[in-house]
Formats: sequence, structure tokens, C-alpha cells
Amino acid sequence: MKRKPSHKPDSNRRDRPNRPGPERAVTGERGSICGLKPVLEALRGGSRRIEKIVIAVGAREHRVREIIELARASGIPFSRVGRDVLERYVESGANHQGVVALAAAADYADADELLDEIAAAEMPLVLILDGIEDPRNLGAIIRTAECAGARWIFIPEHRAVGMTETVIKTAAGATEFARVAKVKNLSRLIEQLKSHNIWVVGTSGEAATNYADWDWQRPSALALGSEGKGLHRLVAENCDALVRIPMQGQIESLNVSVAAGVILFEAVRQRSR
Repeated sequence: MKRKPSHKPDSNRRDRPNRPGPERAVTGERGSICGLKPVLEALRGGSRRIEKIVIAVGAREHRVREIIELARASGIPFSRVGRDVLERYVESGANHQGVVALAAAADYADADELLDEIAAAEMPLVLILDGIEDPRNLGAIIRTAECAGARWIFIPEHRAVGMTETVIKTAAGATEFARVAKVKNLSRLIEQLKSHNIWVVGTSGEAATNYADWDWQRPSALALGSEGKGLHRLVAENCDALVRIPMQGQIESLNVSVAAGVILFEAVRQRSR
């Protein structure tokens, strides 16, 4: 299979050494902020790095109105979710009153620095996560990616969970080694990766190509979509190819963290031959 003409590989890139990145710092401010008053105080004070606010469907509008107004003024994304979803973000029994603010538990890598590292690597394996909202899924994916050697991970600034305490705990140490960067536009990121001779492969249950039939023995980026919606249309259209994991049972798709493991370790298998 030939690469698109506009992304002709650099004949010298295999001779370019890996370049380690700087250590990632972990902040002292960690965890979720639960309850109306604590969230309001955090928004008013501005001392906590809040990434997202989650509001339970059915929460009384007059009680959350100021929170929504402050979030909008600060450019902090918020979403309405069912109470069962909201409770994934907090410790069991926490009095969240239908409102949880997710504070960043770790610093992010600089996206441009990651692109430089990827360009310098001999055979990079990159991960693009499009709208993962469950923090446990994100943590599990980061752990799997680090084990598979996919140490460069990109997530969107909006419509996705960030590096919360739950993510850090679920990743079980992998966030000390994996490099996670936020980007504003995943489609632009894909074009940047292509300019560095990276093949970008997305996932879709309707794809014609089996994930195991794809040639992963070349610089690659795997794009995985959200738990329910999959890849956004523009992200999928900008990928070089789409692959699928064939299902044998009655359920149509795997959990996204499981799908990440299946495909990433197929790449590891092929590269170890």
C-alpha cells in the first residue's frame, strides 16, 4: 500500500535517534470538587485548575445557574449527565448535590514538543483520543498505551475528560511515563502528524479493513472515538484509513479501553516479528 503523495516518507528518518522528553510534573492540587458551594468557591477564587464541570440531569436550575454562568465566563466546559454517570467521578457516598468540578491532577505535555519528539522517533506509535468522557476508561487506555510503547497521547481540550485524579489512579503509574497533550483541533493535529510521515488510522465498526490486516510496521497513530459515538465525522474523514475489530457475539462493540489494548498490541506483535 502506497503512502499518499503529499506525505512522502523521509528516507533519512530511520537514522534519526529517539529524543527523550522532559519529566512530567504532577501538581499538588488534585481530585474532584463536589457540591454546590465548593464548586462555586473554586470558580470564584480561580485557584484551582478546573477542566470540566459535570451537572446531573434534574439538578434545580436556580441552584446551578451561577455555576453555569461562571463556567461560561471562564471558558470551562460543562455538561449535563445522568446521576449514575456523575457518580463515576466521585468517591462512593460523596455529597455531590448533583454538581462535580473536575480539577486537573497532572500537568500536560506541550503538543508541539510531542510532535517534535514523534518526528525524531524511529518508529513512533501515537494515540489520538476523540472525546473519551469516562475517567476510568481514559486511565485504563493510558496504562495500556504505556505498556504497548505508545507514549505520545493527544486528547481534545473540550468534550472530553482530562487528567483527573480518577484517571491518575486508574492509570496506576503510567502517567509518570506516558506523555499526554491537549489540542484544540484533532483534525489539524492529524494533518500535522501526516506532515511528519505518520499514518493515521481510525476505528469504525463499519470499516472494511480488519485491524490485524493493517500494516502497523510503519510510523502510526491510532485514533479512538468516544464510548458511545465513536470518532467525530471530520476526524474519521481525515484519517488515512479506518479499521474494525470483528465481533463474534451479539454486542456490536468493545469497551474503548479494551479496543485500545487489542489494536495496540497487534501493532506490538507485528513490530516484534
